[in-house]
Amino acid sequence: MNTIENRCRLVLIAPDMPDAAERAKVLTDALKGGDVASVIVPQYGLNETDFQKHAEALVPVIQQAGAAALIEGDTRLAGRAKADGLHIAAGADVLAEAIERHTPKMIVGGGNATDRHHALEIGELRPDYVFFGRTDGDIKPEAHPKNLALAEWWASMIEIPCIVMGGTDPQSALAVADTGAEFVALRLAVFAEPGQGPSVVAAVNALLDEKAPRFED
Repeated sequence: MNTIENRCRLVLIAPDMPDAAERAKVLTDALKGGDVASVIVPQYGLNETDFQKHAEALVPVIQQAGAAALIEGDTRLAGRAKADGLHIAAGADVLAEAIERHTPKMIVGGGNATDRHHALEIGELRPDYVFFGRTDGDIKPEAHPKNLALAEWWASMIEIPCIVMGGTDPQSALAVADTGAEFVALRLAVFAEPGQGPSVVAAVNALLDEKAPRFED
C-alpha cells in the first residue's frame, strides 16, 4: 500500500459552470494538481440534455487523470456517459434500487446520511461508500461539525468507506482526515477561483501527506 492510499484522499465535486467546455477545462487543470480519487458530477439544475452534454465532456477528462467519474442521481445518463459510478443523494430506497441494478459493474455510493440511524440504514445496503454532507454543502470555511462527528463514529466501527464534505477552506481537509474518514470532498475550496485549482489540489495533497493520520494495514 503506497502512502497516498494509506491516508485520507481527495474527492472533487465538479464546479457549477453553465459552459460545458469551460467546466471541462477548469476540471482538467485542477486534476493536474495531484492525487484525486474520484470526481462527483452534480446536475446543478441542468436539464437532462445539457447534463448529458456536461457529463460526456467531463467523464473522459476525469478518467484520463486516473480518477473515478461518479454521476450524481441520473442512472441512465451515467451509463450513456460511460461513467464509473453513481452518487445517490436521495433516500435509502433509491440507493437500494441503484445498488441492485448497477453493482458490481458500477461504483454506487450514498449520501443523505443526516444522522446515525440513516447512516446505518444506508450501511445495511452495502454501498461502496457513504457520504456525509451534501455536495453543495460547503457554505462555511470549515466542514460541518455534525458531519465530522458522524464520520468519526462511522470510521471507528464500520468498514464501508466514507466521504465527508469539507468546507470552503482547503485546510478543512485535515479536520476531515482526523476523523479517520477515507475521503474528503472539496468543491468551492478548489474551484471558487478556477485558476487556483491545480495549486489548491497540490497543497491539499501536501497537507494530507504531512499531517493526515495513517490507516492501519
